[in-house]
Amino acid sequence: MMIEGLIAAGLLPADGAAWASVGGGESGATVFHDRGAARYAKVVPAAAGQDLAAERERITWLGEAGFPAPNVLDWRVTADGSCLITSAVAGVSADRLDAVALRRAWPSIAEIVRVLHGLPVEECPFDRGLGTMMPLAREVVAAGRVQAEFLPEELQQVPPAMILDGIEDELPQRTAQERSAPVVCHGDLCLPNILVDPDTMRVSGLIDLGRLGRADPYADIALLLANARETWRDEATARQADREFAELYGIRLDAGSQRFYLHLDPLTWPG
Repeated sequence: MMIEGLIAAGLLPADGAAWASVGGGESGATVFHDRGAARYAKVVPAAAGQDLAAERERITWLGEAGFPAPNVLDWRVTADGSCLITSAVAGVSADRLDAVALRRAWPSIAEIVRVLHGLPVEECPFDRGLGTMMPLAREVVAAGRVQAEFLPEELQQVPPAMILDGIEDELPQRTAQERSAPVVCHGDLCLPNILVDPDTMRVSGLIDLGRLGRADPYADIALLLANARETWRDEATARQADREFAELYGIRLDAGSQRFYLHLDPLTWPG
């Protein structure tokens, strides 16, 4: 449906806004930007309304916890679908930074992850742990809907069922680790979802919070470090950045946990 049709259907507000499409998302979502009013609208078909409502609840909860994130401005539901309107977070997405700029922002990125993971996990009502993600991975693999391009390069020619078997073998160990020290995770902590002030090189907020919930910290850490490798100029720089992150965050990196979550995450995004 075109912008005019969405306005006529009552999904986008008819308040003179200059909405412009900025691409799509999961579950058939379409995202629009109103630059003049510094806001975004995410529109989904009726069948995906429950997922978008869950994202709205997560954004609201995180904001009430005092964490830098978008604010919910409006919520609309019609027979045609649902629309979530949020404030824009100032800054540029971290994936648009070159290696030099990302290195400057890296301490603030490590800090924001540590702060997020330091929120009172017992107060978080949302789950993103293995009890939720494993059934989803099994469903996606069984349906043949794995997006191979999301997998680490060395696994893109490996049958997804074989990848899942390896994950299942480690599941008891990783479940015990998760239960011992869960945190509030973003759930999709890649560079495009981290906004950075280009003047100060400090993180101004996190976006795309539909997967936020209680989980093992490596559900975030593994994805962030792997995604940042696409920006670093060479492996030596990447390893140095990993060490700096670990020191700033306050952990000793567990390569096994990193590998486990890098294998699991791509199986949970149905094509």
